[in-house]
Amino acid sequence: MTFSKIKKTSGMYRKWFLFFLIGIVIITIRSANHPFKLSEHYQIGDIYMGIRLRGTVELPPNQIKGLKIGQLSGLAWDVDEKLLYALSDRGIIFHLRPFIKNHTLISVRVISAYLLKNTQGKTLRWRDAEGIVILKGHNGIKGDSQLLIMLEIGPRLALFTPYGKPLDNYTLPKTLQTWKNYAGSNKILESVTVHPIFGIITAPEWPLKEANKPYSLKGEHKITLYTLNKRQWILPAFPAKNSGVVALETLEDRSILILERAFYSIYTPLIISLRRVWLSSCQSRTGLHSESEQVAVFDNTQGWHIDNFEGLTHHQGRYFFMVSDNNHSRWQRTLLSYFEIQ
Repeated sequence: MTFSKIKKTSGMYRKWFLFFLIGIVIITIRSANHPFKLSEHYQIGDIYMGIRLRGTVELPPNQIKGLKIGQLSGLAWDVDEKLLYALSDRGIIFHLRPFIKNHTLISVRVISAYLLKNTQGKTLRWRDAEGIVILKGHNGIKGDSQLLIMLEIGPRLALFTPYGKPLDNYTLPKTLQTWKNYAGSNKILESVTVHPIFGIITAPEWPLKEANKPYSLKGEHKITLYTLNKRQWILPAFPAKNSGVVALETLEDRSILILERAFYSIYTPLIISLRRVWLSSCQSRTGLHSESEQVAVFDNTQGWHIDNFEGLTHHQGRYFFMVSDNNHSRWQRTLLSYFEIQ
């Protein structure tokens, strides 16, 4: 082999080796969670409306224990265990450990994952898990945390351990027990929270058909919050087509943070709304005189790179996590966002 041929061959190998290294870097980046730019106009640390942005991380669709990360529709923070539980539509509880530095979300480590089980220890069928709230997660005792989970199919409200073992069931108000009362098969109960005065509170994504008739005839768009003892509050929905309740979170001052999502088609804006409501000032049947505050509105036509945000939980103080459901679609992302209410 001549010197020129040797030189040409070695150059080709160097080129292929370079492509190989670039490929490894790309695969590594795609398989690791990484910071995500949520806005074209606002940076981490900036104040937008009633919140301060504290970082967003994209979680890749990796597998842990054979379970694929994605379709995250609920969040719950365990103070005692320092763990963030992320609930999948498919009935998987992912245990996450967020890394926060200087009040900024830097990264997230996925610790483990557990499927919801039935009383026989088998994987729970007809799961479609949506809302989640933690009980006994901030009493200073490790190992006794419980997760109250809303299952849209049924619908039903059940209690589990963080490892998916069933503990108990709760009885929903009769009007919420029959799926035929709802506006659609995918517009049932997606949210749950526990209030120190009113107890467990839930809300259909869209209002019940019969209950909403008087308002729809007037062209009014409402949402309704229900307790398990039949108390309810009818409130105005966010003024965007198809806006519905996807998460509720009780704050330390007993107000409730309502996460709404409005999506009609790919030709219309995706809008995520965060609103704070003080139920103690509301007239139950009308929602009149409700003390409320629009905390933030994210519109993907206004420079916000948002996705299908469905999950919400309080972290500490004025800090919160919010997560998106990627529907296991290659065109969507699983985003974990961190923000501070002002």
